[in-house]
Amino acid sequence: MPLKSIYRAPWFVKVVFVVSLFIVFFIAGVSYKHITDLSKSQELVVQTYKVNVELEQILSYLKDAETGQRGYFITQDSLYLQPFLESRSKINNSFAELKSLTKDNPVQQKNLKELNVLIENRLENFDLVSAYTANDEHTELQFKMIFLNGKNIMDSIRVKLNGMIALEEKILKERQDVYKSDMKFTPVFLYSLIVLTLLLMYAAYAKISSNVDKLKRSNQRLEIFKEATKQSEIINKHGSWRWEVEEDKFHFSDNLFRLLGEKPQSFDHTLENFMRYVHPEDIDKLSAQVEQMKEDQELPFIYYRVVHADGSVHYLKAYGRSTVNAEGRVQLLGTTTDITDEIDHFNTLEQRNQELELNNKELAAFNYVASHDLQEPLRKIQTFLSRLEEKELEKFSESGKTYMARINVAATRMRSLIDDLLQYSRTNKSDEVLVETTIDSLIEDAQQDLAESIVAEDASIKVDRLPQMKVIPFQIQQLFSNLISNSLKYRSKGRKPEIHISYLKVLASADERLNNAQSDFYHRITFSDNGIGFDQEYAEKIFVLFSRLHNKDEYSGTGIGLSICRKIVDNHGGFIFAAGVPNKGATFTIYLPVS
Repeated sequence: MPLKSIYRAPWFVKVVFVVSLFIVFFIAGVSYKHITDLSKSQELVVQTYKVNVELEQILSYLKDAETGQRGYFITQDSLYLQPFLESRSKINNSFAELKSLTKDNPVQQKNLKELNVLIENRLENFDLVSAYTANDEHTELQFKMIFLNGKNIMDSIRVKLNGMIALEEKILKERQDVYKSDMKFTPVFLYSLIVLTLLLMYAAYAKISSNVDKLKRSNQRLEIFKEATKQSEIINKHGSWRWEVEEDKFHFSDNLFRLLGEKPQSFDHTLENFMRYVHPEDIDKLSAQVEQMKEDQELPFIYYRVVHADGSVHYLKAYGRSTVNAEGRVQLLGTTTDITDEIDHFNTLEQRNQELELNNKELAAFNYVASHDLQEPLRKIQTFLSRLEEKELEKFSESGKTYMARINVAATRMRSLIDDLLQYSRTNKSDEVLVETTIDSLIEDAQQDLAESIVAEDASIKVDRLPQMKVIPFQIQQLFSNLISNSLKYRSKGRKPEIHISYLKVLASADERLNNAQSDFYHRITFSDNGIGFDQEYAEKIFVLFSRLHNKDEYSGTGIGLSICRKIVDNHGGFIFAAGVPNKGATFTIYLPVS
């Protein structure tokens, strides 16, 4: 695991404190051990000093006894025997002290036993010398032998004492060397541990400081979120509430009070106080739903009304769901929303739907009238005009003939206008099913419908191969017919009409004109001609219903054809764009989504 991940881990601070605490205890233990060792070393020094002192004392007592004996031997004065008589007791006391001091040292205990034997021999030698001196019954040779033996014993005692002293000093030196070695290593070791502990504690401090900063930022974000939530509740007209199930306590947000027409925190958070604002007709229903909520600890969507202090009635919607908090207690969290505007909008929409349905009925009646009742008298007018032209035309004056011609043109235009209006009304119905269709066949059918005009104008139509598409067949055929008819109608008088219909499948994101595309791919069908064209500033106007760029005497038409084209493309979820250059021609580009 990377060090950075370990440092960011939530358990890092705990581990650092545990390790630091362990190191502190370890340092304390090591320090205590070395203090104890120092104390023991001091005790050993003192013990060795005491042992050496006692050994020196024994030697001193023997010397005193020897000196006193010599004085008595020379002077025959018993006063000189006093040190000799006291030496035995003093030597016994020193021996007892030495046994206690060297009880943990078997070698010294053995040396003490050997020393004791030598001292006893020396004391017995003292007794022999004293006896010879008192009785005066000795020969000079015997006395010299006894005296020389005493000297030899005394030399052995000195050797033994010096050996014991040397052994004590050796043991002390070995222990001091070990202690010095430990004391030399211990400061470095303890210093390293302290530095490591400080580094760990610094890392822990840095982590805690970082966590505190994060906590501050989190608290700031929470405060911002809390304030944003309050603002959101106000803007969206909803309030929140919480029911602590085990304690049967409620808590209402500030905006829940506003939904009741009151100021925030204007009454105690109890169900009884809340129910005082419920519409009288909804109290029983809401009370039953609340009781069910307490039993199921869930609250499905419920709807009820409340009455504000000003008498206005508001519609509310509530929902609640139970959760378990960090302490393991069950609580129900819920939201209440003011849906009065939604109810008003729904009622308005219902009213408009009724009006729309009525308008549709009126439109259907108009279509019937336009297709039957209006066309019937128009057919009669055209029929009688035809008979007049056949039988009575020669009887009319020139002005009468002119009037007859104008009546005939007006009747023809009216029939075209009625036919186009019927065609436009049919394209308003976009609920027809899309059918997989061969587009080439629809273009051929459109050309068959316009065959007379195409032949009469000697028009040339070049069509690329088009794939099958899911379309409303009769509407797409009408689209093609209108665009071809438009190119023939607005042909240039100086040249033969040339129409080119091309196709390309395009990616929506790659075409700058498809910014609001709902599909990824589109069929692009382009109609280009060499007609009179138009100024680009009119590229949108030409699709407006009854909009005309030319006088009706120059070019025939009702201004509905291109409006029908846009309506058909809209019904297919596509786009249509127009581009023109005066006296050069026009281009219509159609985009139909790839299903």
